[in-house]
Amino acid sequence: MNQLAAEGILGSYPERERQMMDLTEMGQRAKKAATILASSSTQVKNSALILMADALMENSVRVMEANQKDVEESQARGMSEILLDRLVLNEKRVADMAEGIKSLIGLPDPVGEIIWGSRLPNGLILTKVRVPLGVVGIIYEARPNVTVDASVLCLKSGNAVILRGSSNTLSSNVALVGVLRDCLKEAGLPEDSIQLVSSPEREYAVQLMRLREYVDVLIPRGGKDLIENVVANSTVPVIETGIGNCHIYVDENADVEMALQILLNAKTQRPSVCNAAESLLVHGSIADVFLPRAIQALTEKKVTVYGCSRTLSYGQEVLPASEDDYYREYLDLKIAVKVLDSLQEAIDHINKYGSHHSDAIVTNDYCSAQKFTQEVDSAAVYVNASTRFTDGFQYGLGAEIGISTQRLHARGPMGLKELTTSKFVVYGQGQVRK
Repeated sequence: MNQLAAEGILGSYPERERQMMDLTEMGQRAKKAATILASSSTQVKNSALILMADALMENSVRVMEANQKDVEESQARGMSEILLDRLVLNEKRVADMAEGIKSLIGLPDPVGEIIWGSRLPNGLILTKVRVPLGVVGIIYEARPNVTVDASVLCLKSGNAVILRGSSNTLSSNVALVGVLRDCLKEAGLPEDSIQLVSSPEREYAVQLMRLREYVDVLIPRGGKDLIENVVANSTVPVIETGIGNCHIYVDENADVEMALQILLNAKTQRPSVCNAAESLLVHGSIADVFLPRAIQALTEKKVTVYGCSRTLSYGQEVLPASEDDYYREYLDLKIAVKVLDSLQEAIDHINKYGSHHSDAIVTNDYCSAQKFTQEVDSAAVYVNASTRFTDGFQYGLGAEIGISTQRLHARGPMGLKELTTSKFVVYGQGQVRK
């Protein structure tokens, strides 16, 4: 890290925080920063975002150099090519992060929004106002873009953030946070609005989970083991951003060409992300027409197909699927396939094996589409579209802090409004309760 500091990659990130982490102190500083952010104007927050977008591009070479160190170390540890894809930062991805920051500038500031109001019979004016959550903790795996997305979303929504990434992205995260903190200082906002737990030691992740006095909500982003660990061990309230066992269901009335296009996009466009399709369900009456072509197309894209006994008859390339395969989030060029005899079977299968993330039906039948959208219990349900659209940027929310698959406090892509809560503000003229 000293070499990185000498090269200017670490920006203003304090050396003492890299040497010895004191999470209680970090929490105290975050709490103070959150108080200032909560009352900061939209203009000041947007000015910081402008600086961040520009600084990210200006420092892109140094950020990518830090990222290359992470990539080389992860390769040496045997990380798969698919997972490496999530780690790599190139010119386009850095530019996309900068563009994501700029997209937030034009979005309405949720802080201070009056959700509703009324006048009570006693003359009191009652308003419900949107306010920041406070201090947000993020524990996440090898995706450096999360460092930027989480930081800027929290900033715009008036929250301080404490980030804890994985050891695989340590150099990238330190570099990125250094750039962002420099911009906060230049904009006149507290640098401690964004802090990084820059030690890879597991004990610090555990401490963050227990920092209830200072952290208001904890958001895990990553695989099943990470999320379950945080939910089981955190004393801080948790918003689950679940894994993505997403389904494509090809109904008996589907357009075959459309179904093929949607399937290939959902599975192969970027297989390492949570909104990629992991399971394909096909109605038995269209299987003879659709499955041979689908299996061939998937195989040509180097996708390994695991299928039920009926699916096996449609291609020698198909491997037998186990029960566990239908629960699996592959994050890889692999897919589980099952032939079913009714729409209801497909719905029941998704609700049993799925992760309540994103699921799609391909059909030309309106009634089937309506039934699917009403009964599939997922955060995002699609009709004739790829699951790859479950994304804050694609939804027009700017970036996102994650895809919540639980019912409280938010569900689906978590943008600015989902990073706020509310409080009642009551105006009176001397009223007292009798």
